[in-house]
Amino acid sequence: MLGGPHDRRNAIVAIHPGAGGTESQDWAEMLLRMYLRWTERRGFRREMIDLQPGDEAGLKSATLIVTGEYAYGLLSAEAGVHRLVRISPFDQAARRHTSFASVYVWPELPEDVDVDVEEKDLRIDTYRSSGAGGQHVNVTDSAVRITHLPTGIVVSCQNERSQHRNRDSAMKVLKARLYDLKLKEQQTRLEQISGAKKDIAFGSQIRSYVLHPYQLVKDHRTKEQVGDVTRVLDGDLDGFIKTFLMQRASGTLGEPAADDSDVD
Repeated sequence: MLGGPHDRRNAIVAIHPGAGGTESQDWAEMLLRMYLRWTERRGFRREMIDLQPGDEAGLKSATLIVTGEYAYGLLSAEAGVHRLVRISPFDQAARRHTSFASVYVWPELPEDVDVDVEEKDLRIDTYRSSGAGGQHVNVTDSAVRITHLPTGIVVSCQNERSQHRNRDSAMKVLKARLYDLKLKEQQTRLEQISGAKKDIAFGSQIRSYVLHPYQLVKDHRTKEQVGDVTRVLDGDLDGFIKTFLMQRASGTLGEPAADDSDVD
């Protein structure tokens, strides 16, 4: 189940809310909490390298590095779009809302992996950290944002007080994303040559978490489902991850659903 070339490595995880403002930003923060609780259960170490809080609640983006054996192999099962259905705590009329958030997972690459990044292709901006961090936050322009001009990829890091260390962390994420992009382009070329069908379209909805009108978490790829949503949101993900990895290894993994017929 975990025989991929990078499965044993640490994982870089990024979470971004979908359209919908505060609703989706709150859902993104709920997902971040879920993964932090899962890493606690696993005994993995977490390092939050970038956290952009939402305007009213939740978060606009979060990036963390999860350190532990097979962290990437396990968390790769979580990459995709996650959907929440609930009575909105932000809606005075108490209406049901659907929110989306995307989870991206990349392996943390070793130093000897060749990812060509030229200085002329980078735009590096510095700014003051915006998150919680005590008295040292907002004192200096230590946060770093790197834009890779040829691809438009943007990465940020504001965890460290040192601008140099933030730059190193941001470069680590950038190289992982460029490596992932290179692999995806190679895979696309192979599929075009062979006419092969993609197993999973990147960005497809992989799982729904329904809090109303009933309680259910359903994985649309494996058809695995659990009625105790609270337990899952508290980090009990091993069942979903194991079923995904087993089905992927055996070649029986299904296509994720475009939408969930269980809830209108």
